[in-house]
Amino acid sequence: MSSLFRARPKQEEVLAYRAGKMGVAAVPGSGKTTTLAYLAAQIVAAGGLGEDQEVLIVTLVNSAVENFAVRVAEFVQAAGLLPQVGYRVRTLHGLAHDIVRERPDLAGVSEGFEIVDELAAERILRSASESWARRHAELARLYLREELSARDVQRVQRRNWPNLVHSIGHALIRQAKDARISAPELESKVAALQRPFPLMQLGAEIYRAYEGALALRGALDFDDLIQRALTALQADEGFLKRLRHRWPYILEDEAQDSSRLQEEILRLLAGDDGNWVRVGDPNQAIFETFTTASPTYLRSFLREADVTARSLPNSGRSTHSIMRLANYLVEWARRQHPVYALREALAESTIEPVPEGDPQPNPADDPGAIHLVDLPFTPEEELAAVADSLRRWLAENPDKTVAALVPRNERGFALVERLKRARIPHREILKSSQETRQIAQVFADVLRHLAEPSFPQPLGAALKAWLWSQSRSADDGEGLAKALRRIRPERFIWPVSEDDWPTGLEQANEKLRTFQALLQEWHHAVLLPIDQLLLTMAQDLTLEADELALAYKMSVALRRIQASNPTWGLKHFAAELEAIAKNQRRFLGFSDLETAFDPDEHPGEVVVSTVHKAKGLEWDRVYLLSVNNYDYPSAEEGDAYIAEPWFLREGLNLQAEALAQFELLSNGYLEEGYMEGRASEQARIDYAAERLRLLYVGITRARSELVITYNTGRRGDMRTATPLQALMDYWREESDGAS
Repeated sequence: MSSLFRARPKQEEVLAYRAGKMGVAAVPGSGKTTTLAYLAAQIVAAGGLGEDQEVLIVTLVNSAVENFAVRVAEFVQAAGLLPQVGYRVRTLHGLAHDIVRERPDLAGVSEGFEIVDELAAERILRSASESWARRHAELARLYLREELSARDVQRVQRRNWPNLVHSIGHALIRQAKDARISAPELESKVAALQRPFPLMQLGAEIYRAYEGALALRGALDFDDLIQRALTALQADEGFLKRLRHRWPYILEDEAQDSSRLQEEILRLLAGDDGNWVRVGDPNQAIFETFTTASPTYLRSFLREADVTARSLPNSGRSTHSIMRLANYLVEWARRQHPVYALREALAESTIEPVPEGDPQPNPADDPGAIHLVDLPFTPEEELAAVADSLRRWLAENPDKTVAALVPRNERGFALVERLKRARIPHREILKSSQETRQIAQVFADVLRHLAEPSFPQPLGAALKAWLWSQSRSADDGEGLAKALRRIRPERFIWPVSEDDWPTGLEQANEKLRTFQALLQEWHHAVLLPIDQLLLTMAQDLTLEADELALAYKMSVALRRIQASNPTWGLKHFAAELEAIAKNQRRFLGFSDLETAFDPDEHPGEVVVSTVHKAKGLEWDRVYLLSVNNYDYPSAEEGDAYIAEPWFLREGLNLQAEALAQFELLSNGYLEEGYMEGRASEQARIDYAAERLRLLYVGITRARSELVITYNTGRRGDMRTATPLQALMDYWREESDGAS
């Protein structure tokens, strides 16, 4: 269909799909996203879809939404068809929003329902949790170590207990919503217990307070959205039938991170005899600890009798040596891991090189470019060694890409500070971009004024937005904005005479005259399509290169929305930009700069990222830091766990204990079935399994060179992670054999 993509033999097997259910197990770097995008374009180009039908593509994160939309558009255009027609790309939350918005009555919400963004939901939950923790500070003593001093107990109650309560409440609320148990239902179940279960009481009361705060706002959170979408689908067979007709093909990417509700929604939409393709890599499932995601859903799907199983084993990303190392990790984990329960953590999988003559050949192999550093660094020594190595490597390889991947944000912050002091060029993608939200808010404020030109308040906000773009000061222009709010906006924008000029602002004449001229230009441009209007505004604002790139991405996102909502006006688009500013990016398919950026566009600088955020990316050289038995435990004697704070007795993981109690309570067996500590032991296994997969993901980010280090922790009592020690032993034997 297109010269843009030359399929490998195994990809051809996937592209031979015509109908029914198909599961595809892929390896890192196998081109699964491109293959799935091409399959979507192929279905559209085949011409079998009606005018009111689309291929529905569901993926995990918004950066993937954008990536898919661009790739499918390229393939569709190459086939001579119109882009943005015949397919829809959504995250699960975006899909749920589409469903609920279409039939809010079936979902049990009002037509004007609102969604609280993640930050607002976090603030509500934090307030409810801290309030509960203050009222029940003495309850902490039930779980504290007996040997703690009175001073330590008070310190824990004041500092640690509120955070612990918050994490327990968050996990329980998410689990309850996944199980579709309401706050009143949970309270009723807890009240019926014959003996007290403090963690269940905690969860029920915080859940009630959290839901009450949402109800006062008339709002849903993201978990509600998915639950309400499923409710709508189950409530009306006619509505479900219409959606099945609209989306006769469902293509699901990153299916290893699917949740129970995601599977239920997609299974309903596909129907028993529907067309559903699920693609993923169970060995890259790294988002499941205390969430509702699990690789078991994809694994089970691949074994279903009516599912055609395919694989994408060929990867052109890495050298043969790096692939051998990753493959050995899988083999060792499945056959030799000292903890038998972890031998199923990684699925049977072998990364194979691409066939000869492939357009993306594997990089030239160099076993000497793999460095598994067997030195017991202190945390500071590790940072110093990595920074020094980076400085020397960048000087010799200014045209190549490199990343330093850390297990947690805190370790990344420490490395960034070290790189700053050493003046090593770097870029961090550790947190969501404040820059993205700020730029979105600037455009939202200006659009809001253009949508409501007769209101003084939006005019003042637009002035402050413009002044921020000039000075980068959030406080700049408050006086000017306040003065503008006292007059009729039309007198300022289109004055009849000098008498219309705001009194008392003579000293700010030059700034206001410039702003007035810009407003007149923007008002003339309001008839342009939304993407062109946004880019016109961007050229008039003082934006840096990265900010202009963000403006372009926003314009593309809004153009897509306009194509789907041709009756929308400026007020709607302003609201969508405000959603970005408030971190509600799920509905736009919009990604932050850091999640959408291409490492190949930034050679000569260090990218500092968590391993989680590096998923889907690749670099010429990769450093993996802190691969010790705290950040990568193996459920062995002496391992430590971030979810088991030092002050809790007997290694309890209270989140795990609370979730286990909830599961038993939901099934009516809590009082007779619960045994304290058992869930904490299982949580160690589950967490160690996820960290094993995380190490696999980290290794497979590297194209040609890989450096892995560990440190002994703050107290000097940490050691090499067991999987890393196995890799060291294996690589030492490989190197000795080669010599």
